[in-house]
Amino acid sequence: MFKLAKKIAVAGLVATGLTSMAHAETKLTMYYPVAVGGPLTKIVDGMIEEFETQNPDIDVEAIYAGNYNDARIKALAALKSGQPAQLSVMFSIDVHELMDLGAIVPFDDVVSTDEDKAWLDSFYGPLMQNGKVDGKTYGVPFQRSTIVMYYNKDMFRKAGLDPEKAPSSWAELVDMGKKLTTEDQWGAMIPSTGYPYWMFGAFTKQNGEILMNQAGNETYFDKAGVVEALDYWKSLGEEHKIMPAGTIEWGTLRQNFLEQKTAMMWHSTGNLTAVKKNASFDFGVAKLPKGKELGSPTGGGNFYLFKKSSDEEKQAALKLVKFMTSPDQAANWSIATGYMGVSQASYDTSELKQYVQDFPPAAVARDQLQHATAELSTHKAGRVRKLLDDAIQASLTGQMSSEEALQKAQKQAENILKRYK
Repeated sequence: MFKLAKKIAVAGLVATGLTSMAHAETKLTMYYPVAVGGPLTKIVDGMIEEFETQNPDIDVEAIYAGNYNDARIKALAALKSGQPAQLSVMFSIDVHELMDLGAIVPFDDVVSTDEDKAWLDSFYGPLMQNGKVDGKTYGVPFQRSTIVMYYNKDMFRKAGLDPEKAPSSWAELVDMGKKLTTEDQWGAMIPSTGYPYWMFGAFTKQNGEILMNQAGNETYFDKAGVVEALDYWKSLGEEHKIMPAGTIEWGTLRQNFLEQKTAMMWHSTGNLTAVKKNASFDFGVAKLPKGKELGSPTGGGNFYLFKKSSDEEKQAALKLVKFMTSPDQAANWSIATGYMGVSQASYDTSELKQYVQDFPPAAVARDQLQHATAELSTHKAGRVRKLLDDAIQASLTGQMSSEEALQKAQKQAENILKRYK
């Protein structure tokens, strides 16, 4: 837990010559996940320090809580313990579960001015799919991403491939992957631990399928197109041998790419700045290849406002969220991390506009939004996601066929979700 440095603002003399009284502080506690590499805590600390300087009557304590699941568990534990936080960045897909627990309030109930309402309508539509329920906005996008393809242009040149042309289809991924696979390197790696359901959401969207309905009370794990998508993923390792068979670790994949153990990797755009700073080779970033169509799920974290806070605290929390998602801050955040700017206004800033011009990969995740779908989000989200994760890994490791594993997961998910119909 880090207590952010607080600059104490001393009021100057008022017109009457009397010194003003010190502002009463509103204290905010914010839980924040660190799910990918890079100095995210320092970046967030810097943003909050700037906010506190501009708002000396608000004191913010950021608690860095590990990954998204850790952040949710710790924030909810604080709520139950009687020492609640006022806001948190948590999975965008936690929205149904947080609502079911009565833990959060919609931003619509806190905003009041026309300016506030315009701000709430300013975000990219695809990023709002996981934050809106029944016409109200419960989650505001901040640390958001799509899955992108990173590829080693030097390896492409060595294999006789065009370094400016990443595979644009499933067939090309296999063909190029075979040319790039040698004794010392794999053609591709796609992580199947950490967030396997997220990667699978890309395959299913590319095969023309979605995994759940908007209400979060139905899943479609056993549909033929979903089974086909998992069979294709499995074939990359077992049949085509362009990547390791079995599971591939989320946490070490970026390092494998930087160490040139794989020519291509699918990963969060949140790794972009870290790859840019650390790659010793020429690399590119591209949209994911299409099966029947292009596609990636959105991903990452949203801001949530907790119900167990005073009206004053909710207003202060709203002010913080507005600050951190403002065009200038979102632009700086995107440049510093690789996560996308969450609004068109952020890409219209001179800073991000120039950055994208100088470094075109910075626009790939945003441009992929036109092909994006919502990330898997349901009631009892943690349990349902684990069912799908287990099914994916059972198939990839050869414990079950894709059809058998997904049918089992679907039946179990239906049993969990039937009470929410």
